[in-house]
Amino acid sequence: MGGSEDYSINTGKIRTFGVVDYVMFSLVLLLSAVIGMYFAYKDRKQVTTNAFMLAGKSMHVIPVAMSLAVTFMSALTLLGNPVEVYNFNTMFWWLALSMLIAVAASAHVFAPFFFRLRVTTVFEYLQMRFNTPVRILGSIIIILQTLVYFSFILYAPSLALSSVTSVSLWGSVVGIGLVVTFYTTLGGMKAVVWTDTFQSVIIIAGLLAVLIQGSIVTGGFAHAWKIADERDRIKFDDFSFDPSTRHSVWSVVVGMGFFWMSLYGVNQAQVQRCISCSSIKKAQWALWLNLPGIVIIASLSFMIGVVMFAFYADCHPIGIIAKTDQLLPLFVMDILADYEGVPGIFVACVFSGSLSSLSSGLNAISAVTIKDLIVPYCCPKLSDFKTTLLTKLIVVVYGGLGMALAYVVGLLGRVLQASFSAYAILNGPMFGLFLLGMFFPWANSFGAFVGCMTSLVIMAWIGIGAFWHNVSTASLSAVVTTGCTWNNITTNVTTTTTTTTSPTTIFIATDDPTDIPAYPIYTLSYVYYTITGATVVVIVGLIFSFISGHTKPSSLDPRLICPLLDTVFPCLPECVLKPFRCGIDHKDKYVKYEKAMKELEDDIAYQIKVTNGEPVSPSTSSISGPTTSSVSVPYDNVYENAAFDKDEFTSVEKASSVNDDEYNTRM
Repeated sequence: MGGSEDYSINTGKIRTFGVVDYVMFSLVLLLSAVIGMYFAYKDRKQVTTNAFMLAGKSMHVIPVAMSLAVTFMSALTLLGNPVEVYNFNTMFWWLALSMLIAVAASAHVFAPFFFRLRVTTVFEYLQMRFNTPVRILGSIIIILQTLVYFSFILYAPSLALSSVTSVSLWGSVVGIGLVVTFYTTLGGMKAVVWTDTFQSVIIIAGLLAVLIQGSIVTGGFAHAWKIADERDRIKFDDFSFDPSTRHSVWSVVVGMGFFWMSLYGVNQAQVQRCISCSSIKKAQWALWLNLPGIVIIASLSFMIGVVMFAFYADCHPIGIIAKTDQLLPLFVMDILADYEGVPGIFVACVFSGSLSSLSSGLNAISAVTIKDLIVPYCCPKLSDFKTTLLTKLIVVVYGGLGMALAYVVGLLGRVLQASFSAYAILNGPMFGLFLLGMFFPWANSFGAFVGCMTSLVIMAWIGIGAFWHNVSTASLSAVVTTGCTWNNITTNVTTTTTTTTSPTTIFIATDDPTDIPAYPIYTLSYVYYTITGATVVVIVGLIFSFISGHTKPSSLDPRLICPLLDTVFPCLPECVLKPFRCGIDHKDKYVKYEKAMKELEDDIAYQIKVTNGEPVSPSTSSISGPTTSSVSVPYDNVYENAAFDKDEFTSVEKASSVNDDEYNTRM
């Protein structure tokens, strides 16, 4: 597409930012910081841990929904999805269906389950269901996973953008890291959610600007689609069951369905947003309202991939950029550089994707560190004020550690493969722990611990082995340079550079497969990593549970097991539902919960406390009258909540203690 003489494919030179672009980019970062300062000032008298971590459980549905939508729509997604279409085809677009499945499961299975337990972190559930070592193991996994994600989500977008603009690589890394750490530390959950809301608008605006102008310069989106179709970039009909097929309908829908389910269902960052709402219904609404947002953002990025391919269809910019990771920023500068400020909005769009993901991760792992690792075992009597201060300090520490890790990542080769593989290795085992606990009442703590460790070893073997041997699960499509005028290249070439895709990246094979032991295992498509890791946890966990003496379902508190069939198919006859309950009676427990919550919602004092983000004391949350019994709910105690009666806390704690003793004996 050689319409303008200033295009890089005509000049061989990359156009750079103007003053207005830098102003627009800086303005977005400044506004993000201002939001954090605003909520820090507004809530300066409300310094409770509940207010900092959960916004006092008073967040509105709309901002929570928008925050959910952009938390994992990172810069890697915004940069990677268009390049996925450019290098391969549109098969990955099927992820819209996988998101639908994940949101449905999260809204009607996982969110109500955790909401009823009234936990601050999802790993408190692992303590209730299993024991302390399992809880600590899960907490460590999510912290490592988030820090890995933090490091490459800082480094990779900065690397791509620095090569096509005059923005310094490490200036970007440090600048973004400082801004996100600053507003997350000051404003807590409220700042994170409202900043995400602001950034979601920037993301959509930036994507629309690129898509509209890209369609114009390529002769319309329909024409761009036709060009992409003629060059085999439009494809939706690969129904292969081969697990080594990188993207097929089944691998994307099923494999990515489990991946997104793990993110929306049990990932601390997403669950923390859901339970920041004041009721289950509002949390469900937030999840469903987030679905159009993530589908729109993903679809816009794929559509940009179509017009980007049409633009470079006859002249792949080989020699202008070093990696196809840098294609989208190059495309933006080619088509939008004449519109002052618009490229700056796009860069702000990309970095907004990073900011939303980074702030969510920081807020989540600070909550996990405090609630799951420090307070229960080191400082059980720490005051709420000191706990909040310590939480903010931990945010600063993790922010600094993330920036340091980004520097380490920059010293490695094949950055994106290593980072994505590490994330996938940790994701499946963690998801499997929750599936084992929620849906298999026979599982015990010993089986859960062994199952998770086994899964970690197996997934590390597969992921590291595939990375080490440069195993390829797909071949890149050929690109054409016959239309290039600046370098006189007239041959067809096949690029061997890598592309960022979410949640992993492709591998280009250089080793001889016949010389690699267990080569077929390494060819497993990355989209199956989560479901594979989770399956290993469940199978191994159940085997070791039965070997060591499985848990009797009748001994469990019903609220610790999710009645899946009752939840998904409540209209089935009782004779069908009853066998799947495994002898556990859920009905009375949930009726008791709903009654307690209704009484609490009618208590004006309770509502005022929650709105202000203050802990609810027994005296202010008790409802007494001629027709209503007294309900006492110490708000911040994980075990003492509306889901559990006081006499039942003891049984849960005793069960946890027994599980700890059982684990120590067997280990």
